[in-house]
Order: sequence, then C-alpha cells, then structure tokens
Amino acid sequence: MYYPKSQIKTNLYTNGGDFIRSDNRQPYEGYYYSTSKGESYTGKTPNTPGTILLIKISSQFSEDDSLNIKKSILSDDNSGELNVNSLDVIRYTRLQGEEPINQPKVIIPYYIGALPIDSDYTVGEFRRHFCKKNNEIKYIEIDKSQYDLLVEQSSKILWQLYTPFYIDWQISGDKDHVANVNKNTVELEMFRKKLPKFGDYLRHDYLKYYK
Repeated sequence: MYYPKSQIKTNLYTNGGDFIRSDNRQPYEGYYYSTSKGESYTGKTPNTPGTILLIKISSQFSEDDSLNIKKSILSDDNSGELNVNSLDVIRYTRLQGEEPINQPKVIIPYYIGALPIDSDYTVGEFRRHFCKKNNEIKYIEIDKSQYDLLVEQSSKILWQLYTPFYIDWQISGDKDHVANVNKNTVELEMFRKKLPKFGDYLRHDYLKYYK
C-alpha cells in the first residue's frame, strides 16, 4: 500500500482504548499510522507487513457509550490527575449490573516511567512500580501515586482490573553484577507472582538507567 509522505502520519502509538482491530474486534494497543483520509492501520508505517485497518472505538458504540469510552483529560480540584472513562469501565460496571453513564470518572492505570535521581545512584538502586491487567498479559509501568491507589483499592482508580507490584532495580556498581541482579530479580518476581512474559515487557533490558 503506497501513500505519499505528505498524506500519512507514521510511528504513532496508542496505549489502548482508542481503536479496535477490524479483523477480530479486539482493542488495539501498539504502533499505528494514519492517512489523510482519516483511516488508521496497525504498524509504524505502510511498509509494515500485515497491517490491519483500525476502527475508532467511538464509531462502534452509542453516543452515551462513546462519551464514556473516549479518553479525556480532566482536572479534579486542580490536581492535574488523568481521569479516563474507557471500554474497561463500561465492561466492568455492566458486569456489576450498573450503567457506566452513572459512574464517576476513574483513573485507568497509564504509563509513567520511573526516573532515578542522584541520591538513587548513591544508594545503587531505586524502586519501579508496575501493574498487570488481571484478564490478559498486559503490563504497565506506573508511578507511586497510581501504585498506592491500586494497593488501597481506591475508588479513584480502576483497581478491580489490575494487580500492582514493584521491583527494586539496581542502577550502579559493577556492570555485570547489576545486570545479573536485575535479571534474577525479574525472574524471581515472574515465578513468585506469576507474571508471564514480564521480562519481555521490559525488553530484557537489565541495564536500563545504569550508569
């Protein structure tokens, strides 16, 4: 499939909640590109093998549902928190016999990568927080505030669908030792907490943040 460069936007990314795949009607998370015709496809560029047409979620549901599905950034008491109503909220609340239109907006866990500070390098490690979606192999690195809300099972976050966990991550010292410690830590947590393919999520980059 060929498009002039002026008619496509490439290397776009969705964390989920924006599209479903046209072939299996499943929510899509990953890279995509869009065309000047308003169409979106899986893959970073049109040259990606096996691209699949994506359908905007809002076009698949009623007007009331679309209001709940569409991601929107709101502010509660000027806190600047990200509040999202999405397909997960609709599914969960309907399982509870309630209609999502009557539900308060809640946070759906979203990616915030941790960044170590100078004092962490002095100590040699820092803590990274994650959560796993309960009904599928999907991981999200989150910040401590989201982690705490999940642990507390706060009504501010969709805790029912996610399990929080953390790992202590080595970032300084002997390079080989750091890599081995982080690798062993990940493998131990995968075994203890039953976290399939968590190493894949981290791309097996056991020297991330090392210096």
